Amino acid sequence: MGSDRHYPEEAPARRTQVGQFDIDETAVTNRAFAQFVAATGYVTVAERPPDPAHYPGAPAHLLVPGSLVFRMTAGPVDLRDVRNWWAWTPGASWRHPEGPDSTLRGRKDHPVVHVAFEDAAAFAEWAGKDLPTEAEWEFAARGGLDAAEFAWGDELMPKGRHMANTWQGEFPWQNLATDGFPGTCPVKSFRPNGYGLFEMCGNVWEWTSDEFAIRTPTDDVTLETRNSCCADNGASHFDDLNGLEHLATRIPQKVVKGGSFLCTTSYCRRYRPAARHAQMVDSGMSHIGFRCVRKPQ
Repeated sequence: MGSDRHYPEEAPARRTQVGQFDIDETAVTNRAFAQFVAATGYVTVAERPPDPAHYPGAPAHLLVPGSLVFRMTAGPVDLRDVRNWWAWTPGASWRHPEGPDSTLRGRKDHPVVHVAFEDAAAFAEWAGKDLPTEAEWEFAARGGLDAAEFAWGDELMPKGRHMANTWQGEFPWQNLATDGFPGTCPVKSFRPNGYGLFEMCGNVWEWTSDEFAIRTPTDDVTLETRNSCCADNGASHFDDLNGLEHLATRIPQKVVKGGSFLCTTSYCRRYRPAARHAQMVDSGMSHIGFRCVRKPQ
């Protein structure tokens, strides 16, 4: 797992072992998540008012249920500032992916998004499953290919065919959608990998159970870091809007894997099994979902 040829947080490439496990063939869909909510009455993090004690100094008008939503810009912007395309949106949630006026109409088979880590973990527990470790996820994503760049091989578009739902055009203002999808796509829209798993790369980032850390050259010490290389995963609820950067050091981060429909060669080439990113556990976003694993008892 890992890579020595891409972003530094993926290094070093190394061998590891995983035990036996089964993994969902697709990301959890809106349809499946709705069944979970109907059965349990579960309320996601995005649907709850944030606890003011967790966000000292945050304006009262932002302490309402909501989530971070991607907004395409009108033209080129500074790619170092995620506030140019991520907007804290009151009323955004898994039921309302773009905000309170949006619905799931036509998207029941799309991956559920705006799920924080505890939401994904709650679904997994209800289903009698777990969230995958980073190693389990990456092993599954590789589909039996050893050290290939993508889940399907080393060529991004074999014979000119799109193999994943990613961004085509100049990010974040020009979305050509030549793969057929300007946003998330239904599961099973692209060919499965060698293990029969769909959309392991692109479409939505997927939560894992592992804490995010950067491996040191000695390979026996870890150093925690915050969104080390690529800023496309935004930040915690409010720190990207209010300058509350000190909050980021207090909030645990988990590894998310696989990239999303917002990843592109010119900005975030993370639609690869080895790619990894840090995500605050308290924040869902409009491009983060998950899938589950089941392990022998």
